[in-house]
Amino acid sequence: MEISDVVRGAYSMPLTSPSYPPGPYRFVDREHLIITYRTDPEALRAFVPEPLKWTEPLVRFEFMRMAGGTGFGRYAGAAQMIPVILDGEAGSYTHAMFLDVHAPISGGRELWGFPQKLAAPRLEVEHDVLIGTLDYGPKRIATATMGYKHTMVDHNVAMSELSEPGFLLKIVPHVDGSVRICELVRFFRRDIVIKGAWHAPVSLELRPHALARLESLPVREVVSGIHIIADFTLALGEVVHDYLCQSSGGH
Repeated sequence: MEISDVVRGAYSMPLTSPSYPPGPYRFVDREHLIITYRTDPEALRAFVPEPLKWTEPLVRFEFMRMAGGTGFGRYAGAAQMIPVILDGEAGSYTHAMFLDVHAPISGGRELWGFPQKLAAPRLEVEHDVLIGTLDYGPKRIATATMGYKHTMVDHNVAMSELSEPGFLLKIVPHVDGSVRICELVRFFRRDIVIKGAWHAPVSLELRPHALARLESLPVREVVSGIHIIADFTLALGEVVHDYLCQSSGGH
């Protein structure tokens, strides 16, 4: 294999059998259960990286069911996100994320910098209740319940939930273990089509685990919940802050 062949095919690992294909990455009938809760301000100060800022001690916990994302297949996810502001722009910083399939885990980490780990998230309907669960190994670490499709929500409200930017801290080590890439990444969901959105009574429970520290942002009060079904394209990201350039005196 010539050098030019290596460079041309080097978009993912492993080189000769990539774990995911090139984008775009389109999701159809993607389902979200998003619960907003109040937490301790001291906890947020410890976890939100500058230059991001937070204004209220709020966290969003999200369960996702992906019926068939192009290139990534059928899988489920759970994420803990913090509402933040960057240069006056409101968005969400993904603090933790868990998926149950390798392709989107490797793609999410390599391309965007999603902080994804392997676990067993689920989002399903039991009778009249929408239930989200997250197991890390044999241990249940998160459980959410919501009444199933009680009150329809205006599509503009659901659109505002999905159209805001997301922020990620992308870290890639060098071969000697030092940091080679340390960047704040911004991404957007594009071409969003809202299929339905609902409010209902909602609950959330987080349990401690040494390797999945969700309880480090404890639930003090559940504020709201929304159930959304939508199509969208997950756009590739852009670097909005390079931590290594700043630490070395650059811009």
